[in-house]
Amino acid sequence: MNDQSRSSSRSGGRAARRAARATALPDHLRPVRPGMEGGTYKPLSQQDMERIHTAALDALEQIGLADAPQSGVDYLVGAGCILGDDGRIRFPRALVEDTLAKANRSVTLHSRDGKTDLELSGSRVHYGTAGAAVHMVDVEGREYRDSTVQDLHDAARICDRLDNIHFVQRPMVCRDIPDNREMDLNTIYACCSGTTKHIGTSFTEPDFVAPAVEMLHMIAGGEDKWRERPFVSNSNCFVVPPMKFATESCEVMEECIKAGMPVLLLSAGMAGATAPSTVAGAIVQATAECLAGLVYVNAVKPGAPAIFGTWPFGLDLRTGAMTVGSGEQALLSAGCAQMHKFYGLPGGAAAGASDSKLPDMQAGWEQMCSNVMAGLAGLNMVYEAAGMHSSLLGFCFESLILSDDLIGQALRCVRGIEVTDETLALDQIAEVCLGGTGHYLGTDQTLGRMQADYVYPTLGDRTSPKEWVELKKPDLIKKAIAKKEEILSERAAARFDPALDAAIRARFNIHLSS
Repeated sequence: MNDQSRSSSRSGGRAARRAARATALPDHLRPVRPGMEGGTYKPLSQQDMERIHTAALDALEQIGLADAPQSGVDYLVGAGCILGDDGRIRFPRALVEDTLAKANRSVTLHSRDGKTDLELSGSRVHYGTAGAAVHMVDVEGREYRDSTVQDLHDAARICDRLDNIHFVQRPMVCRDIPDNREMDLNTIYACCSGTTKHIGTSFTEPDFVAPAVEMLHMIAGGEDKWRERPFVSNSNCFVVPPMKFATESCEVMEECIKAGMPVLLLSAGMAGATAPSTVAGAIVQATAECLAGLVYVNAVKPGAPAIFGTWPFGLDLRTGAMTVGSGEQALLSAGCAQMHKFYGLPGGAAAGASDSKLPDMQAGWEQMCSNVMAGLAGLNMVYEAAGMHSSLLGFCFESLILSDDLIGQALRCVRGIEVTDETLALDQIAEVCLGGTGHYLGTDQTLGRMQADYVYPTLGDRTSPKEWVELKKPDLIKKAIAKKEEILSERAAARFDPALDAAIRARFNIHLSS
């Protein structure tokens, strides 16, 4: 239960309450916050989940996965998998069950400064960015352009200032850096120098992990400090659906595990193309693939921190276009969240992205629908939750900023309704109705809970039409642009110490200006 009640709702008087409202609430009294418990929405019954589990085990035992690297074959066969004459690796039921029994049940994704650590367990919900958009959305010109390393850095800086963005998985590709090794290294630099929140990133080749980890050791202050609190995780597309390992990504995963980096096991089949077209079938395949990944991770290092990343996406079967903003997508992600809870594993899926090209009404309904459903289902990590447009092809700063308000409302839905003697408010009803004012405006109880119970939008407009005109008809996008410019006009709070920055620049070819 997300208990937000105050211990002494009547104490202090109205003046004291006004003074308290002028200051920030303590974390435990904020109306919404990272890690609130979801899990009230359950599109799958217990029998449904058991059937999906059985079907996934059948797929692993009878069909298996192809194309594992030789190192992966060695790990998996050594753990008890069977290498068939057809080159496919099959997973005995007992092996999968044994792996589930010993897999890590709770993963902490550390922040660099220790202030925004994320505990992934149970139905604790966190929202953040993700993806590999290749374009930036220019809302003023209504155009798309190539994304750059400066854009990535600016995205991290903006996320650092938004309360409801809990982590920063790389949302776009640095298309101005053609060398893949330098792009991977500069991705880490751009994100880490922009935010102290937990960061997720990818690596193009296994050989690029070692220099990246060297940079992370420098940022952390030594290998021991890095291993104690790894603040970057590896987003790893270890499979190429349907039911094939991604050879190089698996080798990357092995190197990341050895380096002490948490791994997101990401299966991103497209329903109707690289996954079955039915919602249930797409969940079965994603579950089977991630169970295979879980066996792989634990064969490399038992209990290594891994996130069960079932990321099936939907397609518009009329055209073949992705439909990340559809109701089917919302169901896919919510159903996956239930399977994570079925296994008791930390998990993540995609929700909150839009097929719309701009932050318009279509984007609003698409982003809110899947963000709310994923949160209510208790998804630990809601990836793609902010700023992503055009079916993952475009990222938008203004949409990222507006999504902070949107996710705040989604989190309020996740928090749900607390039923206690205080919240039932029978004493208030009696006081107001029996000789009182006849309304609850300005009562001690109303004033005492107005911050702890209610989420107020930062940029959303709740003025009357008359007030709106008097304020010169403020435009939501223009307000988001102004907020973006305000944030980016200030130096990043997460920037490196000058001596550390100089040392990193001396060792690596950093493309961002100092």
